Amino acid sequence: MKLAPQKAPYPLKKTPLFALSILIISAALLGGCRDTISSTVSIEASTVSATSNAKDSKQPVSFWVATDTHYLDKALQDGGAAFQSYVSSGDGKMLPYSDELMEALVYDVQQQKPEFLILSGDLTNNGEVSSHKQLAAKLKRIEELGTSVYVIPGNHDLFNPWARAFKGDQQIVTGHITDEDFTTLYADYGYDEAISRDQNSLSYVVSAAPGLWLLMIDSSQYRNNEKYGFPQTDGRILPETLDWMDDCVKLAAEQHASIITVMHHNLLSHTSMPISGFTLNNSQETMKRLRKDDLNLVLSGHIHMQDIRRDPAPGQESTADSDALPVYDIATSAFAVNPHQYGAMTFDPLSRKVSYHTQSVDVEGWAAAEGISDPNLLNFKAYAEQSFAGGSYNKALNNLQDSPFTETEKQSMAEMMSKLNVKYFAGQAASAAPEIKAMPGYKLWESQKEGFMSGYIDSMLEPQEVSKVSLEMTLTTQ
Repeated sequence: MKLAPQKAPYPLKKTPLFALSILIISAALLGGCRDTISSTVSIEASTVSATSNAKDSKQPVSFWVATDTHYLDKALQDGGAAFQSYVSSGDGKMLPYSDELMEALVYDVQQQKPEFLILSGDLTNNGEVSSHKQLAAKLKRIEELGTSVYVIPGNHDLFNPWARAFKGDQQIVTGHITDEDFTTLYADYGYDEAISRDQNSLSYVVSAAPGLWLLMIDSSQYRNNEKYGFPQTDGRILPETLDWMDDCVKLAAEQHASIITVMHHNLLSHTSMPISGFTLNNSQETMKRLRKDDLNLVLSGHIHMQDIRRDPAPGQESTADSDALPVYDIATSAFAVNPHQYGAMTFDPLSRKVSYHTQSVDVEGWAAAEGISDPNLLNFKAYAEQSFAGGSYNKALNNLQDSPFTETEKQSMAEMMSKLNVKYFAGQAASAAPEIKAMPGYKLWESQKEGFMSGYIDSMLEPQEVSKVSLEMTLTTQ
C-alpha cells in the first residue's frame, strides 16, 4: 500500500527522546525456566557438557558484542528523495551503507574468528520483514564461519508500525514482524540453543563457552506499538522475568558458570542529564536482583553513545552500602553510527576475568578485498566521520537559526558541536575536552547558561573516572 509523501516516521510523535535527538544531533536515541527448569536441566545437561568437552575449557575465549545495527535491506530504498530526506533528518545512522557495514562485519569475523557474537537489539531499522530476513541470512554466513551468534530484540524490531520502504519521493508501508516471527527467524541464533527460555518474554539463557553463560534479556515493550501507531522506546524487565532470572542463576551455579547479562536498554544512566527512555524503567529493582544473584556485568546499547558505568561509581564506595557488589554496565555505541564499532571481549575461564575494548569494523579492508571501487567505502573511516560531523554541523546550525548570534558566531558554535559529537559518541569526549573548550564556539554556547544545550555540552565534557572504551573486570562465579 502506498502512502502519500510524508516526513520520516520519527517525527510522528515528538517524545522527549525525539526532541533530544534533534538537539544533540545524533543521540538515539515457549518454555520457561521457572516452571520447567528441572526438566530443562535434564534435557540440556548433556548439551552443556558436550559444549565444554568440545573446546579447551582452560583457554581464554574471544567474543564480540555489537548493538543497534539498524540494518535496512538495500531493496527497501532506491536512494531517492524520500530516502535522502529520511536519512538527513535522522539521528546519524549510516543507512545508505547499511548492507555494506554488515558485510564488513562478516569479513571481520572471517579474519579474526571470535568464538561468538552478541547482537543486543535494534537489529533492524524499523522491524521490516525483509530487513530481518536479509540480516538473518548474513548471520547464517557468520555461523558457517564457526562463530556462534546470539541475538535479542530491541525497541525497533517488533510490531513496528514505522516499517517503511523508500521509492522515489514516497515512503511506502512495508510489513513488520511479530514476536513469534522473531523466534522463528532467529531460531538458530540463540533460541534453539537456549538452556531455558522465559515464558513471558523473548529472554533466554545460553551456554556460550565453557564456564560462561549469557543471560539474554528482552527489555523492550512492543505489545502496544500497533495501537499507539509508533514504537515504544522505553524499557523494563517484567517481574516474572526477574523471577525466571533467579532460577537461571541457580541453574548456572550447578554448572559453576559465570554469567554476563545482556539487554538492549541501559541498567545505569550514561548521562548526567535528566532524560528518560534509555535506562530501564525498573532499573533499581533490577539492580537489586542482579546484586542478589551476584551478577556484576551488563552489556547494553540503545543510547547509541559509547560509555562504561559502574555502581557504585569509582570513589563513591564509602558513601554506598559497603556490602554492595560493584556492577558494571557497558553501553556499546551503535554499530550503525560513526565510528561504527563493536566491543571486542575476552573471557578467561580460569581467572573469570573479562576484558573489553572498542574496535571499528574494517569496511576499508572488506571493500579492498572485494575489489569495490566506491571511494567512500575504500576510505570509509574518513568518509564516515565527515558524514557524521557534517550532519551534526547542519543540524546545530539549523537549531541556532532563530538565535540572536551573528552568522559567523552560529557557524563557530556549529563547528564546535560537530567536533564534540564525533568525540562524544565514540566515547572520547573527555580526552578531547581541552581542545574543544578552547574553541570559540564553546564559549558562545557557555554564554547561554540558562539553555538546555549549555548544560548538555557540559555533561558531555565531564571528567571521566574510568575509560569509556575499555575495561578489565572479574565475573563472579555462580
